[in-house]
Amino acid sequence: MITVETTPYLGWAECLKLTNGHLELIVTLEVGPRIIHCGLTGQKNLFCKFPEVGQTGGEEFAIYGGHRFWLAPEHPVRTYQPDNQPVTWQPRAEGAVILGPVDAYTGMQKEITLALAVDRPVVQVSHRLINRLPWGVQVAPWALSVMAPGGIGILPLPPRGSHEENLLPTTSLALWSYTDFSDPRWQFGSEYILLKQDSSRSTPQKVGLHGQVEWAAYWLDDHLFIKQIEFEPHASYPDLNSHIELFTNHEMLEVETLGPLREIAAGESITHTETWSVFDGIPRPDNDQIINRTVRPLLQQ
Repeated sequence: MITVETTPYLGWAECLKLTNGHLELIVTLEVGPRIIHCGLTGQKNLFCKFPEVGQTGGEEFAIYGGHRFWLAPEHPVRTYQPDNQPVTWQPRAEGAVILGPVDAYTGMQKEITLALAVDRPVVQVSHRLINRLPWGVQVAPWALSVMAPGGIGILPLPPRGSHEENLLPTTSLALWSYTDFSDPRWQFGSEYILLKQDSSRSTPQKVGLHGQVEWAAYWLDDHLFIKQIEFEPHASYPDLNSHIELFTNHEMLEVETLGPLREIAAGESITHTETWSVFDGIPRPDNDQIINRTVRPLLQQ
């Protein structure tokens, strides 16, 4: 049975707790829209939390932690508009709809709809971006899950093949000026790129991917968080055409997905949907063989 109730959490007097008995989510109501907790029911929060938790108001962007909803391409002003004001919500049979206020600077309004599966630790997370300006804007929805430290990000590569049958490239990687593949946090296999979160290393690392890939994951202490999306091969994406990205620093690791760049007409909206799954009892993903044996089968569930 799916239940939705308000509860205090991490210093906020009112948050929204959703569970189906398998998966538990907590959404902030005094700021947001933001999902601050995700984990198996009664078990650890897989999302990172920062000292700003419990705060409200203010004119500066606060990272808080958890899962947030941004605008892409990244811009030092437009993207970093604070989400420090209360949100509204409406119940649904399978979860809830959370609606943020119209942002005074961008004219955009963000909505997150949560639809829990009845009998599995799975939730569909739909990010809807509404243009409240009187003119059109080109933008992409950007979904960032800020994961707790100490784990490993998993970025699959598109299916491998022979030279003779694949004369044209199938994948591109976007690198940032600070991306350093000599950093030991990176591990490259034939089918996967792994990025470890290491709190002893202060320099950030990031990579973006474009190719026929529709999922990424994060492993932490035998728990596995998977997010799945739909990839549109003929669409244009931000960040040199990236639709999945991994970022890490000394505090956390982010599993990020992006929707295509679209022109949103006045009063219209675009939606970017992720499906999250959480599992436990998963061995450390040290190589391609372990991932193929323990993670790949979970995608079919």
